[in-house]
Amino acid sequence: MVTFDSLRREERSPASGWKGFGRWLRRRLPTGLYVRSLLIIIIPMVLLQSVVAAVFMERHWQMVTQRLSMAVTRDIAAIIQIIETYPQDADFSEATRIAREQLNLQISIEPDGELPPPREKPFFSILDGILSDEISDQIKRPYWIDTVGDSSLVEIRIKLGAKILRVLTKRNQTYASNTHIFIVWMVGASLVLIGVSILFLRGQIRPILTLAQAAESFGKGHKHDDFYPRGADEVRRAGLAFILMRERIERQIEQRTAMLTGVSHDLRTVLTRFKLQLALAGNSPELQGLNDDVNDMQSMLEAYMAFARSEIEEDVGELKLSELLGKIETDFALHEKTLSYSIEGEDEILVRPNAFTRLVANLASNARRYANTLNIEVKHSAKWLTLNFDDDGPGIPEKNREDVFKPFFRLDEARNLDASGTGLGLAIARDIARSHGGNVTLGDSPLGGLRATIRIPA
Repeated sequence: MVTFDSLRREERSPASGWKGFGRWLRRRLPTGLYVRSLLIIIIPMVLLQSVVAAVFMERHWQMVTQRLSMAVTRDIAAIIQIIETYPQDADFSEATRIAREQLNLQISIEPDGELPPPREKPFFSILDGILSDEISDQIKRPYWIDTVGDSSLVEIRIKLGAKILRVLTKRNQTYASNTHIFIVWMVGASLVLIGVSILFLRGQIRPILTLAQAAESFGKGHKHDDFYPRGADEVRRAGLAFILMRERIERQIEQRTAMLTGVSHDLRTVLTRFKLQLALAGNSPELQGLNDDVNDMQSMLEAYMAFARSEIEEDVGELKLSELLGKIETDFALHEKTLSYSIEGEDEILVRPNAFTRLVANLASNARRYANTLNIEVKHSAKWLTLNFDDDGPGIPEKNREDVFKPFFRLDEARNLDASGTGLGLAIARDIARSHGGNVTLGDSPLGGLRATIRIPA
């Protein structure tokens, strides 16, 4: 039996913790393939160089510094032995000469002196620690050293009884000072390799981006005939598969359009015969019902032909929203209805003009037929074009808002059904919107009626 305590233990389990960390990490990692590919190259390179640099700094650098400091300390110890073992002149000129010429050390002896107060040891100074240890181990006398700063010299003072031996030596004699050259070469080589990787990655990512743009354009109904597969073999296969899929879809659309057009044409011929026979039969009251049925069939057939024509390919062009909505506003005024609109963003849009005009006109005429007031709000952003149609009509029940988009679907009390209604207006509207890569949805209007929303990629 599952208890509350068992659930708490499961939540605190390491597996759930790792899953939570994985989700947190995925949310913060970049989503683009280009950036992820760069990270796959850069992160292992940085980790490898960090490990190499740490090993080099810890072993090679420290070992070389220790040996250099040991050698300098040994030379200083030899100078002290010479001074204390053999008689010297008053200014210690012979010991100074030997140190300068043979050991490359600059020394001086202060007859009466004291060591300066100890300096604060730097936290990251390898030289200070190693040199201090060597002097303590080999010379074993009070000392003072100065390794701080950017000077090329290191100063060492050692107390010899009442005298102070002052030694100046070059920093590179006690310290592996050329280590930064290794780091500079390592970082420089890494930057060059990263630059080359970026150039190659851009060449590999560009065909993928081109394929994505071609697929997006096809989804919006735009033509993209200049696309051809290129890049790596896998990308080429994906591009070829996209071209074949696009051709199959276009061929299927052409076949369906041709079939619908053919069927509608044949039905129109039959209806024309019916109307001719009814006209020859005269104006008999018994035939009035049959005349009405033939007229209804004629209206449905015209709507059917319009639905088929919506599948026909149309080139993409520019369309001004203000001109389109201005014409619809004039039509509302002629029918003594009220229409207001507002446009936020660019006025010109890139769509299939005739199809988009029909899309907007269908929704507007539907509102004009059943409402007195219509407000159209347009928002044109960098990514999306959104049009909201808000009216004060009777609306459509929420449970039937998806059904009304089905071709020839009719409701007993639906707002899209009158003497001339065929049930194809909203179906055609959604079909046009989806051919642009968007959709048409229905909702509640703040005016109390129906809200129809067109949302397509900009």
